[in-house]
Amino acid sequence: MLARPFTLVLVSPQIPPNTGNVARLCAVTGCKLVLIEPLGFSISDKELKRAGLDYWDKVFLKLYPSWDAYLADTAGARRWLFTARASFGLWEARFEAGDHLVFGAEPTGLPPEILAGGQGTTVAIPMLEESRSLNLSTAVGIGAFEALRQVRG
Repeated sequence: MLARPFTLVLVSPQIPPNTGNVARLCAVTGCKLVLIEPLGFSISDKELKRAGLDYWDKVFLKLYPSWDAYLADTAGARRWLFTARASFGLWEARFEAGDHLVFGAEPTGLPPEILAGGQGTTVAIPMLEESRSLNLSTAVGIGAFEALRQVRG
């Protein structure tokens, strides 16, 4: 397993168990976890801790007050902005160790200003056309494991 192969970034997550599940994913894959406010819960929330079990202190990297603060602190990072509306598909993406995989809030996805801001490449997970979206923790798992598969060869 690669040490800290990717950083998984959640922008304004709203559902504690989803974020806890992503924390557990980070614990078993070695990925780092970044959360960007505003959050729909407290990071001390018992549902968040329960879903992430005892992994939370081992995977949580940083909480940023805003997208701009995150960008300023991670200048030069390669970012993949996951959205159901991208024309570029996950199977076309070529991930590299150290990349940041960025996901939006459960009800809305990434805000238009982030998608249009030129701070990453938009990428979509293939779905049936009539489908709206995947659950956040499911989408993060799919993206993370495809990235890991590519880097491990």
